[in-house]
Parts: sequence; C-alpha cells; structure tokens
Amino acid sequence: MTATSPVTTPTASTTTTSSSSSSAQQQLAGNFNTFLQLLTTQLQNQDPLSPMDSNQFTQQLVEYSQVEQQINSNSKLDTLISLGQNQANSYAMSYLGKNVVLSNGQGALTNGAADWTYGLNGAAASTTLTVTDSSGKVVYSGAGQTAAGTHDFAWNGKDNNGNQLPDGSYTLTASATASDGTPVTTTVASKALVSGVDLSGTTPQLVIGTAEIPLANATIVTN
Repeated sequence: MTATSPVTTPTASTTTTSSSSSSAQQQLAGNFNTFLQLLTTQLQNQDPLSPMDSNQFTQQLVEYSQVEQQINSNSKLDTLISLGQNQANSYAMSYLGKNVVLSNGQGALTNGAADWTYGLNGAAASTTLTVTDSSGKVVYSGAGQTAAGTHDFAWNGKDNNGNQLPDGSYTLTASATASDGTPVTTTVASKALVSGVDLSGTTPQLVIGTAEIPLANATIVTN
C-alpha cells in the first residue's frame, strides 16, 4: 500500500501577484478618474483670455496609458507563471506511488536503509564512497569496488563510529583513481518510492520517506 502524505496546496505567491496586479489596476483607475475630474473642473473654470497649456495634460494622459499597459502586461505574465506552476504540480502528482531514479547522488535513508548504484567508466586502483547529510557534513566514508562497470552500495545508515543516523536525505559521491594516478569518471544514482508530493513551496517536492526531493532531480520514473 502506498502511503500518500497530504498534498498541500501552493503558497499564495501566485495569488498574491495576481491580487497585486488587480489592486494596482484599481488604484490607477481611481487616480485616473480623479485626474479627469480635476482636468474637467480646471477647463470649465479657466480664463478664456489665458487658456491653459494642454501639453502637460496630454503628457499625463500618455503616462497613465503607459502605466496601464505595463500593469496589463504584468497581469498576463502572472497568469502565464500560474499556468506553468499548475502544470508542474500536475506533473509532480503523476509521480505518486512510482519509483524515481535520482542521478545527482541524492538518496533517502528510510527505516535505516538506503541504496545507491555507482558506476566506474574504467578500472580503478582505489575507489572511495562518501556519504554526506543534508547540511553537507560527511557522515560516512569507505572503500568501494574498483572494477569497471556498475556496482550497488547498500548503506545501513550508520556513520564510521557505528552510530545510527536519523532517516532523511543523504548524498553519495564516488571518487576513483586509476593505477597511473589519473581520475576515473564515476556516476551515482539511487532509486526510491514516492509516497507523497509537497506543493506548499515555489517548486514541487517529491516526498520519499522522511525526505523531500526536488522534482527536477528525478530523471526516470518506473512502476
């Protein structure tokens, strides 16, 4: 059974920007109406022998028009941003209950277990596997396989002193050196089940165990 965490609706960022555009439009309309009332009153009461210069009023009308066009442009841009975020949220929801493969080395320690695969493009004289926590602190370091190809690494969540670490997001890096001292190219990936989606931030987060992974970090989806 797939445990689905509550899906939180996005923050009010897009709603706020749309509301701001609407508020700005209303404020501009109010100011414009006041301006027209003042202009009409001044024209009605001007001295016929010394009429006012219309250039200033014309310039103000042009400026109001420019501001109105800018507000309309911002409103349309807010709409496009909102549509893009809604599409991203819908896409993230399709990941629920599926396995994702993360190719940036990030993985989730769940119930004291995390699994990665790492690859060596060539044979190595030595390989070092390093696990860091979400703050970038090294919590585990050990030797890895040296043969060219893909290898599995199952971590029990314990640091080098044997202390059990809490579940959460961890990152594995693999560094390898050939017999002549040159570096060997490595790749790291992990596979995990998506149990929920967090939409409360500006970008969707996939919930894996107790960890949250950015949607952009999930490169492959499998059943």
